[in-house]
Amino acid sequence: MIRRLLSAAVLLLGLSACGFHLRDALSLPPDLGPVRVTAGDPYSPLRQSLERALGHAGATVAPTDDERALTTLAIRSEHWASTPLSLDQFGRAQEYTLRYAVVFAMSDGNGDVLVPQQSVELSREYVSVPSDSTGSDTERELLARELQREMTASILRRIDAATREVREAATGAARP
Repeated sequence: MIRRLLSAAVLLLGLSACGFHLRDALSLPPDLGPVRVTAGDPYSPLRQSLERALGHAGATVAPTDDERALTTLAIRSEHWASTPLSLDQFGRAQEYTLRYAVVFAMSDGNGDVLVPQQSVELSREYVSVPSDSTGSDTERELLARELQREMTASILRRIDAATREVREAATGAARP
């Protein structure tokens, strides 16, 4: 019992000594207003995921058909690619790289840019044995869902980072 307590204390001390700290919670500007998420595909799983995540972060999510001047997170492009990494002795692909790239930008209701257009690319490697493809499709689907979750988190972190400077400038200007 004492040994476990001592090991936990050493682990916590080691983590704090190396500079490790948990990431701050996502915070959006208070004057952001309702946010509309647009994408080329109205049924895009990424669009739906971003709407849910923005709602959890405290933003009011507006329907895509709302005509008011709103803050808009525009998903300009979304691209999937799967490329072979290695071949077997018969020239069949055995390993693949699954790539997911998204280009997005965010502007406020006046058309001013909050987050400039930028791209995010994520990738994962997976093995697909040509002679036994039973689980290969399922593994690819699981990786695709994982990449989509990571893409949502990455986009929200970039929004947070881009708007943090504005929030800090506003709070710094308000202080005497």
